[in-house]
Amino acid sequence: MIFLKKAKIVTSKTSRIIAWAVLRDYLYYLSDTKSIIKNNFLAGLAKGLGSAIGFLVLSAVIIYCVTQLASRNLPIIGDILQEIVNMIRYRR
Repeated sequence: MIFLKKAKIVTSKTSRIIAWAVLRDYLYYLSDTKSIIKNNFLAGLAKGLGSAIGFLVLSAVIIYCVTQLASRNLPIIGDILQEIVNMIRYRR
């Protein structure tokens, strides 16, 4: 029983110390505007690059699937897809 009470006391003190340390670090982060601007800029750059790469991969997969479907000569879908593929080819 005594061990559990001491463990609870130590745990509560440790959690308070950690909470104050996290709060102190956060307040220090907020006071450093250069750091905030740098972090937000890098995050925006990474999001933009990830979006561009994702769009590129998705577009390539869609174009590949469309060309494969068009080459199979399906009656109605094949004609529509062939028109789309022709429009893409002649736009280049």
